[in-house]
Amino acid sequence: MAHMDILLAIDWAQYGYFGLFVAAFLAATIVPFSSEVVFTTLVVTMKLNPWVCVAWATLGNWLGGLTCYWLGRLGKMEWIERWLRIKKEKIEKFNAKFHKYGDWLAFFSFLPGVGDIIAVAAGFMRCRLWIVAVSMLLGKLARYVVWLYVNGYIVQLF
Repeated sequence: MAHMDILLAIDWAQYGYFGLFVAAFLAATIVPFSSEVVFTTLVVTMKLNPWVCVAWATLGNWLGGLTCYWLGRLGKMEWIERWLRIKKEKIEKFNAKFHKYGDWLAFFSFLPGVGDIIAVAAGFMRCRLWIVAVSMLLGKLARYVVWLYVNGYIVQLF
């Protein structure tokens, strides 16, 4: 992440939980953004309640992921390629995996690089919303719980 991107992420931290929610939402969409920097700033530096931060980050990231799902569901391939900058080949590659592993693959929408593609592909392929929503929520929650413990471990080292 570029230096300016980190400064932008830290600026969102000044808005507390709301800033974390927005950062997490943006990070789950096609906007290249790091909610982890905001999360860490709030938990480690500003000493906000870590579990409240997990809740707000999870909610924002989950809603951002569902936004990508709906964009995929509403979109045409031309729109997805033009506006989301996700190539048709990547969507088609995930098509086979979705049919093989089911809608629960949306759990992995928290992964950097491919998470947005997974969420958009789930919508584009008309995966069942309730399964996508639940699996996505569990994945996003796991992401921030792990990140919370990583932060705690790193702080203990110093």
